[in-house]
Order: sequence, then C-alpha cells, then structure tokens
Amino acid sequence: MQEPLAYRMRPRTIDEVVGQRHLVAPGKIINRMVKAKMLSSMILYGPPGTGKTSIASAIAGSTKYAFRKLNAATDTKKDLEAVVAEARMSGTVILMLDEIHRLDKSKQDFLLPHLESGRVIMIGATTENPYISINPAIRSRVQIFPVHPLTPADIKVAVQRAVTDKTRGLGKMPIELTDEALQLLCTATNGDLRSALNGLELAARSTDPDNQGQIHLTLPVMEESIQKKAIAADRNGDAHYDVISAFQKSIRGSDTDAALHYLGRLVEAGDLPIIARRLMVIAYEDIGMANPPAAQRAVTAVQAAERLGFPEARIPLADAVIELCLSPKSNSGITAIDKAITQIHRGGTGEVPADLKDAHYQGAAKLGHGKNYRYPHDFPQDWVAQQYLPDKIKNAQYFNPKGNGNFEAAFKDQYWKLKRAQERGLNKL
Repeated sequence: MQEPLAYRMRPRTIDEVVGQRHLVAPGKIINRMVKAKMLSSMILYGPPGTGKTSIASAIAGSTKYAFRKLNAATDTKKDLEAVVAEARMSGTVILMLDEIHRLDKSKQDFLLPHLESGRVIMIGATTENPYISINPAIRSRVQIFPVHPLTPADIKVAVQRAVTDKTRGLGKMPIELTDEALQLLCTATNGDLRSALNGLELAARSTDPDNQGQIHLTLPVMEESIQKKAIAADRNGDAHYDVISAFQKSIRGSDTDAALHYLGRLVEAGDLPIIARRLMVIAYEDIGMANPPAAQRAVTAVQAAERLGFPEARIPLADAVIELCLSPKSNSGITAIDKAITQIHRGGTGEVPADLKDAHYQGAAKLGHGKNYRYPHDFPQDWVAQQYLPDKIKNAQYFNPKGNGNFEAAFKDQYWKLKRAQERGLNKL
C-alpha cells in the first residue's frame, strides 16, 4: 500500500521545511541548533497540518540521529522504554511525541531523567497551549516554539514541489494544474498543508487523462476534491479587499445581518488571520470608548478562534460581530491619537518639563530634573494640578469624548472635570 503524498513529501532536511521561517530560516533558532548539533528538547504547538512532525523529521534527517515517533495518548510506557533502550545502545535518539499534552504522570516520570541527560531529544507536538495544558515539570525541561498556519505562498511552494518531484511526489504523472485550481488549493485549506497535499493527490489519481494522456486539474475538479467552493473573497484581487471593506463598514453602520454575511464570505475563504486582525481594529476604532468591554471581548473571541481553528472558529467570531454591531459607536480614541500625531509631525513637540524628567541617576538633581515634581499619591484623591505637556503646546487638547453609551458618557464627565480642575489649579500656582 502506497503511503499518502503528505507523508512521502515530508522534508528530509531542515532546508526542505516549508513555512515556519521564524524557526527554521538561516540564523533562526532551530536552524542554528541543527547546524551546531546542539539540540535540546522542545515542544511545537499550533494547528494541525502546520509542519510539527515535518520539523521533527527534518531535524533528525539533518543531524543523522535516529528518529522515532510515538503518541502520548495511545503508546505505552513500554514503547518509551524501547526508545530509551535504543538510545543507550546507539546514542542520541530524537523522539517525536505527538499529543504530548496527554502524557500521563507514569510516562512523564520515566521520561524526565532521560530528557535531562540529553540521551533522548524529545520533540513534543500539540495543538493545545502548552502553558496551560503541559505539566510544569515537562515545561521546565523544554523550549516551547509556536508554529503558525502556513501562508498560501508556503503551500504553493509545497504543492509545486509535489507536482514535479518524480521520486516522492506526482512528477511521473502528466499533470496540468491550472492557476485557478492551484489558487483554491493554497487558500481554501486554511494553512493546512496536509489537507492541501491530500486534496492534490485525490484530484490527480481520480481524474481520467484526456486523449493525449494529460491529467487536467481544473477549478471544478479541485473544488470537488477538497470539498470547498471558490469564494469571491480570496486573498488576491479587488474582491478580497472589497469584502473586508464592506465587513468593517457594516459593523460601523450597525447592520448585523450585512456584517454576518461578509463574515461568512471571509470564513468560507478560510481567511482567519485577516478576520482576526480586522475585527480587533474595528473593535477599537469604531466602538472604542463607547463600549470598552465589547472591545476586550472581541480580542478574547479572536484568541478563541485562533486556538480553535475553522470550522469552530466561526462561533466566537460571530458572537463578537453581533455584539460590535449592536454596541454604541465612537471613534474618539483614534481621532485623539491621530490629532496628537499630526501635531507632532508639524513640529508641535517641545521640551519635556523639567519636573517630569528622569531623576533616577546621579547628577539629575543638579540639572533640576524632578525637583518640583508633585507626586499625585501624596495628595487627596491621588490627584494634584500639575503641568504635564511641554510649554510650547501646554494648552493642546486631543481627546474630544462624544458621550455615546454609558461608558463614554462617564469618561466624558471625568475628562472635563479633571480638565477644569487642572486649569484652576495651574492658575493658582
């Protein structure tokens, strides 16, 4: 029985790893470890299909160490003992331990001393956050590296390599892969290279050749093979940016149904990174001070979505979109900071008042730094009138609260109360 394409195309050396450049590119940590043969046990965590096992096998291939793969949930302590026995006989063994978050105490206690001795280099893999799901005794003995969903460009490299590789890939088959099919394969699999290669192989082996013996992998063929339709919100072209724009404007305009429609199109395009980024921007730009807890919950929803991945990620994202649509709106925050930055660009800066300058070094007092600083906590209500802006712009006002919603209304009252008290206090000095 032939092994799946995704298995056959696993990288043999660290240079063949697709994506994860923050770890494996020249000069990055794992690449340096391999080059120096100074390996330490590690945990790789991230979504399925992002290359955790590939990195482990590539490390083993690059260093020529023996490579063994076990599953913490299904393999037994006896299996671990066999790996350790092999390491005692033949030297260092790299152990790929999948689902390491399910390692029980008995296996853990057996493994710990061998990790400390360096006889076994463990590369744990998990989709769970190791800072939450992994026992501290293991965490303290490993380095923890996140792996990220592959970009469409990463997947494109791997797919093209698989199509042309005559030894491990599909290079002996007369395949013609259209640009549209390639684009769908690279974007609709949500950064999961395993799914992309599985879809490619299914399409290639299930498509009959034409009269000239060519296997044409077209967009409809690929849609059937990966069970995803090409949505007019892919990562290339104007349609992508139009949908993103409509998504933000629908939330800003408080149209819940329209916002959910555009969210659905982005979800179907598998574009979790852009949804996450745009949703957080919207929360702080368009809702902002009018409902700060909604912005905080939007960030939490994004974190949940990134941890869950599609399809479940759509649930917290939808909840956040609905709340943001129905929240009061205010752009007073972005308007305030942009006003401040504009004045700075026009030369409106000035010298920091001497009272506020750093006084934590020898000689600062001689310069008059911090000499007349009034420590607010020494005064009633932990506040005292004091000039904080440079003399050149001491009367500048950037924040103009609108008072939309209960939160911003309260912020508006407090802002003007402090502003008036500041003016009265400074006039008395």
